[in-house]
Amino acid sequence: MVENKDIDKSSSSSDPMSTAIDLAKPLIAKISFGSIMGYCSGFALKKVGKAAAVVLGCGFIAVQTCVSYGYLEVDWEKVKDDAVKKVDTDGDGKLGAKDVEVYWKKLRALLTANLPGSGGFSLGFLYGVKQG
Repeated sequence: MVENKDIDKSSSSSDPMSTAIDLAKPLIAKISFGSIMGYCSGFALKKVGKAAAVVLGCGFIAVQTCVSYGYLEVDWEKVKDDAVKKVDTDGDGKLGAKDVEVYWKKLRALLTANLPGSGGFSLGFLYGVKQG
């Protein structure tokens, strides 16, 4: 581990990384462990979501191709109704903003349980989803 006394203070002013750190000091001071964990969680969730979308999309293409060629019959209206019924939290028969809010609160409670400095988790999570 490098000790502070081993760092040459005179060369740090011309170092681009030192300049960037100096400029980012106000932001770095506000970063919490919770916001870092939120960023990592959001980033990972977006990647997993993309992979799940690929799998689901490929499955749909395969099933719909079989339907198109007459090998299968699928009642897509029933599939839709059954899927919505599984995720509809307020019982109104459709997936809406209230349902998404309920799932977000459940996910946030799960991911921030006993997390020190969880105040910045949500902002970090949203930024991670955006960057992912």
